[in-house]
Amino acid sequence: MPNVTNGITIVDMELISVKLPPALRAKVAAEARRRNVSQSTIVRESLERVLTGPTSRGEASCVDLAGSLVGSLRSGRRDLSTNKKLLADAMVSNARRGRKRHR
Repeated sequence: MPNVTNGITIVDMELISVKLPPALRAKVAAEARRRNVSQSTIVRESLERVLTGPTSRGEASCVDLAGSLVGSLRSGRRDLSTNKKLLADAMVSNARRGRKRHR
């Protein structure tokens, strides 16, 4: 059976009723119009994303934990992640810093 994106009801799904505040209902309707899909599709995708995401199992990713910190500091250099010489110099200086001096 070919995939059909419009006009066909998917038979193997159950019906539920959900009460939404008017503002949320308007957002769902606007997103459905923007993407040219049904409001049911928007609600279904949103529920799946929330219920199967990492936070639904009580686990947080590094991005979740550091979300607002990512990109908040600026070093003034654009090539920190790609400049191999800069990376090598940083590794050497960190290695020296970590050694204890013997007296």
